[in-house]
Amino acid sequence: MQFRRLGDSGMKVSAISIGGWINFGEGKVAEDNARAVVETSYASGINFFDLADIYGKGEAEKQMGAVLKQYPRHTLVISTKVFWPMSDDVNDRGLSRKHIFESIDKSLKRLQTDYIDIYFCHRADPDTTIMETCHAMNDLINMGKVLYWGTSEWEGHQILEAYDICRQYGWHLPKTEQPQYSMIYRERVEKTILPVTRSRGIGLAVFSPLGQGMLTGKYDEGIPADSRFNREEWAKNRFVNDANIRKVKALKPIADELGITRGQLALAWCLRENGVSSVITGATRPEQVAENVKASEIKLSDDVITQIEGILNS
Repeated sequence: MQFRRLGDSGMKVSAISIGGWINFGEGKVAEDNARAVVETSYASGINFFDLADIYGKGEAEKQMGAVLKQYPRHTLVISTKVFWPMSDDVNDRGLSRKHIFESIDKSLKRLQTDYIDIYFCHRADPDTTIMETCHAMNDLINMGKVLYWGTSEWEGHQILEAYDICRQYGWHLPKTEQPQYSMIYRERVEKTILPVTRSRGIGLAVFSPLGQGMLTGKYDEGIPADSRFNREEWAKNRFVNDANIRKVKALKPIADELGITRGQLALAWCLRENGVSSVITGATRPEQVAENVKASEIKLSDDVITQIEGILNS
């Protein structure tokens, strides 16, 4: 497993990480299989486990925490998130100081840990000033409940505002942003996020690096009955189109020549970008973890990257 610094922080995260959105809390995967995925991840060298309070309305944190507690805490990098409504209460949502302070204690209890390594603001909050959110995150770090904080799916100008506020007041700077990024969803990150984060020591922990499975090639000949795109219409509508199908098929000869799968090629492509600290993967079976982990050791040559760019830009 390759490890990378989280931005310019001293903490290192596995280049391949595992997310809890698919595995836990929402009934997508049987609990014993989800446990096997996490245990295989840890045994394979993954140290970064990403969650959010909204996944299963807290159930993902509970279930992941129950699995992770068997391992020495210092060997784990655990992240979770705050923003989405957790109940019908008017204040049980957003990035106000009140909601952040109440949410962190609930997440710590569910995860059975004394601190969170990375606390993400799960979207920008239009009802709360970025200054209030930055101040709250700084205080959580000073209290020892959080080690590093970051943003998720924020716009570049919002990340910049948060960074500048923290720098002005001497508060703890954001160290990571979690955006969607893949071969078939790249423009936003490359044009508006990386120009802000690269030079400011903010590392990206990207999600959906396989385009919800599209980049693995499993949809070359249509949508299988047991697939995610068959179950989740929004995902199918986002990724399944003639252009993407053509591009994914065209990537197969490149992967074959390298002796790897298209999924591994897609992960290695994300990791070619030095502004990316980790790619967050989802897995429903332990063997998927084993395949994904191998991507951290794949180095794509300039010639291969040029070939890939030709396909993606066609």
